[in-house]
Amino acid sequence: MTHVTIEPSILYVGTPVALLSTLNEDGTVNLAPMSSAWALGDVVVLGVGEPGQTAANLRDRPEVVINYPSPAQWKAVERIARLTARYPVPASKQARFRHSRSKFGAAGLTPVASELVTPPRVLECPIQFEATVVQADLDAKGNFLIAQAQVLRVHALKDIVIPNTNHIDPALWSPLLYTFRHYFGTGEELGESFRTETPRRR
Repeated sequence: MTHVTIEPSILYVGTPVALLSTLNEDGTVNLAPMSSAWALGDVVVLGVGEPGQTAANLRDRPEVVINYPSPAQWKAVERIARLTARYPVPASKQARFRHSRSKFGAAGLTPVASELVTPPRVLECPIQFEATVVQADLDAKGNFLIAQAQVLRVHALKDIVIPNTNHIDPALWSPLLYTFRHYFGTGEELGESFRTETPRRR
């Protein structure tokens, strides 16, 4: 095996895509795709660009829904990837982004009322976390907001939940993955961790 030293422009080796629903200052809803989210117990750590509207919303109105699309929804995600709710469009985004505050419509997705937070969930996303931001700080270089969102309620498509349990069947749930700026799904199960608590379907 031979390795070479490279300098990639991004380091997304394969992370799940999430759509963040947050509230804008005028009461409209922002829907933003992102791929820097990871869970620590009941807290999901979110990394979003500091100049964007999502960062402002997470700081000023700290309620959020973390919606996880399936691979079938990648085109909906991409339809809003070039849109920003920030006005005026930040200088760093002006070459490639345009302003819009109608992201659900642009994506072709459906807002549905949340139960514990104000921003809506995305109906078409199989997994949705209602959460509130408990801490938000800039990263070491000041380019990203790192927000810790405590999950208050989890919604999951009935078809992917093992009946009569609180477990999502990993064989039936496939996240949309963002790998070096390309979209992928997952393949067949390779095995399980010794720490799994997921019961087997009968």
